[in-house]
Amino acid sequence: MPSSKTRLLIAGTLAALGTAGVLTTAQPAHADNIGYLINVTVRPGYSFPNADAALAYGNGVCDQINSGVSYGQLVKNIKADFSTNDEFQASYLISQSAQELCPAAIWQLRQSAAGYVPSA
Repeated sequence: MPSSKTRLLIAGTLAALGTAGVLTTAQPAHADNIGYLINVTVRPGYSFPNADAALAYGNGVCDQINSGVSYGQLVKNIKADFSTNDEFQASYLISQSAQELCPAAIWQLRQSAAGYVPSA
């Protein structure tokens, strides 16, 4: 059985290797315009006139997330913009915008969505 000192040394080495592996393999978050466009233009309900309008809208959602607009307010804005009461449609567009266009804002969006309850 290894001594306490040896076990500590092994644990420390493994932790350092694990951290180094995470740091060297982690990729920075980046926008995926094509992924966003495919996901929001193929799905019915949004009726963007063209790709530029779809991207502009998604980037606007990102701007709102980054400026601190709450998840609930984002849902209300999208429902109003697309004249719908479809909670999923609004949620999907927010999700696609964040995941594909501004992934660095996902944590902020999640914090904002905590405790959100859809309207009846």
